[in-house]
Parts: sequence; C-alpha cells; structure tokens
Amino acid sequence: MRFSKIELRDLAICWIALGLCFSIGVFFNKYGDPFTTTLMNFFARLMVVLIVIGAGFILHELAHKAVSQSYGCWAEFRIRKPGLIIAIATAVLSFGTFLFFAPGAVHTLTTRDLTEKEKGFISAAGPVANIALAVVFLGLFLLRHTWGNAGDIMLHFDMFGLSFKSYPYNIFTSLGALGFQLNLWLAAFNLIPFGPLDGAAVYHWSKPAWGILAALSWGVILLMAFGVINL
Repeated sequence: MRFSKIELRDLAICWIALGLCFSIGVFFNKYGDPFTTTLMNFFARLMVVLIVIGAGFILHELAHKAVSQSYGCWAEFRIRKPGLIIAIATAVLSFGTFLFFAPGAVHTLTTRDLTEKEKGFISAAGPVANIALAVVFLGLFLLRHTWGNAGDIMLHFDMFGLSFKSYPYNIFTSLGALGFQLNLWLAAFNLIPFGPLDGAAVYHWSKPAWGILAALSWGVILLMAFGVINL
C-alpha cells in the first residue's frame, strides 16, 4: 500500500484535529478544578484519545483504501477543509458534548464502472474496521485488572511555584473504555445513510448488510445510553 506525502500530511492533520475535538470537553467540565489541574487532565485525555482515535480513524481510512485498491482503483485520503472547520465548530459550540466530524475521505478513481456491490464493500470496510477495533478495545477493558496497578498513571510536575497534577487514572481502563466507545461512535456516525457518508452506499447496495452493521454500532450505543452496558 503506497502513500503520497500529501496523503500522509492530510491524515496527520485530521488525526490531531480529531484528538483535540474529543478532548476539548475537559475545559468545559472542570468541576471547579484549578486551571493547572484542568490543563493536565486535558493532556491526559488527549494522550489516550490520540492513541484510540488514531487507531480508529486511520484504520477506518486504510480499510477503504485497501478494498478500493483490491479492485484496481487509485485511492488516496484527502482533507476537506469545510468539514474540518465544521468539526472544530461543533466541538467548541457544544462544549465538547457533540461532534460532527467529516473532515475528509478516501477518494477513489477507476478506469471502469464499479458495481453496486463493490461500492458497498468499499464503503462498508471503514465501519467494519471500527467495529472490529471496538471488540479489541473491549477485550483490553475486560483484561484491565490482569496487570494489577501497572497501568496506574498520574501526570504531575511542579513549575513556577505551581503544581500541575492530573486526576489518577489507569491507562488500560481508559484505553479500553474510550477505544470501545469512540470506535462504535465512528462506525455509527459513518453508517448514517445520508450524503457522502459510508452508510449511503452500503444502504443502496444491501439494506440487510446496512441493518446488521447499524444494529451492531447504534444498538450497542443505545444500550450504553440507557445504562444497560456500563464501561
């Protein structure tokens, strides 16, 4: 699988932007903490999110790219500036509680007309990758006690007479829970059968296939929303 410098640059920009958007809510939900604590909580959250969302976002796009290339297509990720601006705006305006993130996509060019099934497979590859990753992160969460206190972390340093200290947290618990939730969110969001999102092509190709993927992602998200599944 080959990557151009432009593609790598665009992937990196979107990865960092997505990490910041998912972490910005810490500043709006600081629970009366001093700024030094809030700042360290933000960096702790950002560190976990960049790992989790980096895996989810990049693997999502690479899955599209790999399936496209398997059909003999040229495929590269390209940033979409209006989508990036909308993502940042929704994250800030909603105080970090909502995010509409569609900053770019894998563009596919081919010398022949793709069948509806091929288009559906290309579009479904991304959400399927996120659902698979969600299972992996769930496994990590379930194994969180295996390493005892090995994953316990608290960011802390003193500077200019100020104490910068984050809340204590366990890296395995944080990675597992957040990785499970965010990858399901990415799958569910992209499966919306509207406009340029993956769900539109999948729904057009096969409603049963779309229904199964939507149930796996949206269904679990709803169970978490109603407290049936707690992480």
